[in-house]
Amino acid sequence: MKFLSIIFFLFSSFLCIGQSTYLHCGKLIDTKNGKVLSKMTIVVNKNKIAAIQKGYLEVQTPEDVLIDLKTKTVLPGLIDMHVHLEGESNPKSYLQKFTLNSADKALHGSYYAKKTLMAGFTTVRDLGGSGANISLRNAINEGFAEGPRIYTAGKALGTTGGHADPSNGFRKDFMGDPGPKEGVVNGVEDAPKAVRQRYKNGADLIKITATGGVLSMAKNGQNPQFTVEEIKAICETAKDYDMHVAAHAHGDEGMQRAILGGVKTIEHGTLMSEETMELMKEHDVYYVPTITAGKEVGEKAKISGYYPDIIVPKALEIGPKIQNTFALAYKKGVKIAFGTDAGVFPHGINGKEFGYMTEVGMDPMEAIQSATVINAEILKNPLIGSLEKGNFADIIAVEDNPLQNIKTLENVIFVMKDGIVYKE
Repeated sequence: MKFLSIIFFLFSSFLCIGQSTYLHCGKLIDTKNGKVLSKMTIVVNKNKIAAIQKGYLEVQTPEDVLIDLKTKTVLPGLIDMHVHLEGESNPKSYLQKFTLNSADKALHGSYYAKKTLMAGFTTVRDLGGSGANISLRNAINEGFAEGPRIYTAGKALGTTGGHADPSNGFRKDFMGDPGPKEGVVNGVEDAPKAVRQRYKNGADLIKITATGGVLSMAKNGQNPQFTVEEIKAICETAKDYDMHVAAHAHGDEGMQRAILGGVKTIEHGTLMSEETMELMKEHDVYYVPTITAGKEVGEKAKISGYYPDIIVPKALEIGPKIQNTFALAYKKGVKIAFGTDAGVFPHGINGKEFGYMTEVGMDPMEAIQSATVINAEILKNPLIGSLEKGNFADIIAVEDNPLQNIKTLENVIFVMKDGIVYKE
């Protein structure tokens, strides 16, 4: 057995041309198989995992780096499927629509992206901003900024007066009549242009607002805002460009239309009925609950002046309901994808979502898998979400075993992304 280990190691070393990094892992979460492994070594070469071996292997050359995580639990980098990196909720955020330039948003986004990475989230899906989120993704990919790997929707799609209408709440002479170029769809004929414009702008996916929303300057937070035909046209066009569609939805009717229209994920899902849960299972649609955001808006709505008056009743009604909806959807067997809506609450505390998920019955390993292998599956990226030879070296560590103490994921102490250590 020892001879075989030596042969394996020599073969792995041959493949690891140049400097390698050895991580000695006390515990390692195997997200693909739902297991916890003990006393493991991960060998990283450049930006990939070159080998994973039982036991603590010795470094082979003076250039090699050893990282001792023998008393820690090691996991693949986490994936948050719902963030807004351009900004962060504050009492001035509605005024800032008129005072911040695109460059301001990009620079703010750079700060929030680094906070997100330091929290252990090495990949995120940014579900809507001004378009500066596309520039932020590019800057990170090119090494000009530090942050997670970003999949972005660019500007979300809505209807006139709907949740993603960029002129909501403006003075009438400022409103104008935004259309597909600006992300506003009215009718089936607008849908292809809106999707193709997002593609042209550099988006990775499409986000629609299938119902009203809590934080938009509009009275209704749950009414359906697209027809099934409009959603089908959006989804069919998106498919042509190899993009999936995420649907913001609080009201049940809007969710059903989105599911029948062909979306891949339902975000928030606050007033989801059991009938809709069965429909999601039938159509292989994932649920992204964003419990942390729901709790946050419910609490902030109690602070006088934090939100405009039109938003307060929506926040008080809808926010506190998300966790209970999640609990029922999980028990019904709906596929769960981890997502938080960070930006609605402070970036960097995304890990709180794990506690809220397990608090109402989700198994800790399933919660971790929802933020790793499940999300990697939706993003069609087999190189993230699990620690395997050939995968990207996106690796994090925490003090405790999260299966016994899920809150340890709120304090990530080691972060490696693409083979580079950002936090140690």
